[in-house]
Amino acid sequence: MINPLEIIEKYYLTGSEIHYVLVKHSEQVKNKALEIAEKHPELNLDTEFIAEAAMLHDIGIFLCEAPRIHCHGKHQYIEHGYLGADLLRKEGLPRHALVCERHTGTGLSMKMITKGKLPLPHRDMLPLSPEEQVICYADKFYSKTQLDEAHSVDRIRSYLKRYGKSEVLKFDRWYSLFE
Repeated sequence: MINPLEIIEKYYLTGSEIHYVLVKHSEQVKNKALEIAEKHPELNLDTEFIAEAAMLHDIGIFLCEAPRIHCHGKHQYIEHGYLGADLLRKEGLPRHALVCERHTGTGLSMKMITKGKLPLPHRDMLPLSPEEQVICYADKFYSKTQLDEAHSVDRIRSYLKRYGKSEVLKFDRWYSLFE
C-alpha cells in the first residue's frame, strides 16, 4: 500500500494552486471510481489500487503548459499522461503508470496518435484492465477547470463526439457497464 499524497508532494508544493487543483480533481475521480466499484462487486475490482491510481492519474500535469490550471511546463497538455507514467515508473509503480498513460479521452490508439500527428510515443495507450477503464470513465465526469461541478453524461458525449463516434460508443459501453 502506498500513500499517493506523499508521491504527489514530491512534485507539487503543498498549498500551491496547482497542488489544490490536482488533489481536488483526483479525489473526485477516486470517489466516483470507488462508488462504481462498490455498486458492482461482481466486477471484483481492486479498490486499493483504484484509490491509489486515481489519485496519481494526472501527476504529470505540472510538466505541461496549461495556465488555466496553474501548469507552466514545456510540454503540450496531451502529453501529461505518458509523462506522468514515466514519473511513476521511476517511483517503482509500473501498474499505476499504465493508468496515467491510458486515461486520456477514452484512451488513444497508435492509429489516433499517428493520424493526428500527436506529440506522443507511437504505441497504443488504451485502458485495458477493468480498474484502468473505471478510472478513465470516472475522469470524464470531472474537469480541472471547473472543480465544483460534475459533467453530465450528455456533456461528456458531446465532448467525445469531436473525436469520433467510436469514442462515444466506448463511453456508452462503459456507462451501461458501470452505472
